[in-house]
Amino acid sequence: MRHLPLIIITGLSGSGKSTAVAALEDVGFFCVDNMPVDLLPKFVKLPIDSDADLPGVAFVMDLREKGFVSRYEAVLGGLRGKGFRVEIVFLEADEAVLVQRFSATRRQHPLARGQGLAAGIREEAQLLQPLRAAADHVIDTSRLNVHELKAVIVERTRGHRPLVPMQVHVLSFGFKYGPAVEADLLVDVRFLLNPYFVPELKALDGEDPAIREFVLGNPEARTLVAKYTDLIDYLLPLYEREGKSHLTIAVGCTGGRHRSVAVARTFYDHIAARRPQVDIIHRDIRQPL
Repeated sequence: MRHLPLIIITGLSGSGKSTAVAALEDVGFFCVDNMPVDLLPKFVKLPIDSDADLPGVAFVMDLREKGFVSRYEAVLGGLRGKGFRVEIVFLEADEAVLVQRFSATRRQHPLARGQGLAAGIREEAQLLQPLRAAADHVIDTSRLNVHELKAVIVERTRGHRPLVPMQVHVLSFGFKYGPAVEADLLVDVRFLLNPYFVPELKALDGEDPAIREFVLGNPEARTLVAKYTDLIDYLLPLYEREGKSHLTIAVGCTGGRHRSVAVARTFYDHIAARRPQVDIIHRDIRQPL
């Protein structure tokens, strides 16, 4: 395996390490939680499928492993000596915030047994102080929600390689067959003129030029497409900046055969002209009339 950048996610228990590693996984990193530090030199020798597309590998390491504090410096130093780029991201939060988080989740702090939660938090902070001082990035998560923390993590790791772009899915569907539960953005086009009630068009579908001309030739449809494609162009970079790995734009009409298919295809063509990471699915196009 080539020398992929290695990111060590560590820090205080309850500070958001699971959220941080999930953010890196979403943007293409190969991630391992609760990795024993002594296994790291062996792990980096293993082949990883499609490693040419990976921006890096991320590991969560912390006091759940008893030997972590005493061994991390020698192990990471040895990897750096072999040419690996190793970065330490240390997460922390105010004691009151950590107490609140543990109380809310009812999880057991790794050092709380026999001395109480607050004392365990203080002991952990003291044990990890040398690691905090050696970290490349120290992030205080006290006032960050899940989405904000993910955005910070993604931003801090942009220097490795271009991250995996967000995948966009365009979906057409019929409301009569159930909602599009996977939708991030939903467009209801049932207000448009319906080809279903035109005898010579009823049996066709929204991929047929005659249906597309009927649906998209309507002034309301042209206005909808113009306004919504502007919205798509505005939103996609913002979602991508947040670290979202995929986004579904669902377009629904009554039966999912005519109007939603034609409009979804138009959205797909617009997006595909600007980014390759887009696909289209017509969920209900083959439903019986």
